[in-house]
Amino acid sequence: MKSRISKTAFAVAIALAFPFLAHADTWHIDPAHTNVEFTVRHMMISNVKGQFQKTSGTITADGNDPASAKIDATIDASSVDTRVEKRDAHLKSPDFLDVAKYPTITFKSTKVEAAGPGKWNVTGDLTLHGVTKPVVLEVEQSGAPIHDPMGNTRAGASATTKIKRSDFGLTWNKVLESGGVLVGDEVAISIDVEAIKK
Repeated sequence: MKSRISKTAFAVAIALAFPFLAHADTWHIDPAHTNVEFTVRHMMISNVKGQFQKTSGTITADGNDPASAKIDATIDASSVDTRVEKRDAHLKSPDFLDVAKYPTITFKSTKVEAAGPGKWNVTGDLTLHGVTKPVVLEVEQSGAPIHDPMGNTRAGASATTKIKRSDFGLTWNKVLESGGVLVGDEVAISIDVEAIKK
């Protein structure tokens, strides 16, 4: 369960906001309407999910060229939430995220490629637990940008990816008597982003 940490996704997270860049130069990720969720195998028999409650960042682009999109997102590692206080405390400990030493998870995009109508592959550097590795997010635009009642322009997107927590030094585990391990290595990340035009 603790392994869902790797989401990050996280922040990932985050990076999915890219699609609406074709409509503006700078957007801010809206933390109140953005969700970074992770899923990991538990005891080889079920999946356990968690999320990060605090995500921030910006998305910028040159004019209406999607390929110029730059995504810079940050997740507060201590905001991990699996609905179990004891488990969350373990995830924040040196066995996993070690939030005292590595307080943030970041994502910085390096390349954006079209993958079909309203879809993109966003490559970027994910820094988790002090380790930076390239990841690819499969991003899909969530409809056209809209104007909210306050006069702001908003847009949304969703993204998915998978990472191995061991690639980021998150190797804590326990072997089960029946075979297998307590926490799976692969972490599935799902992100829903809403952003506001600056």
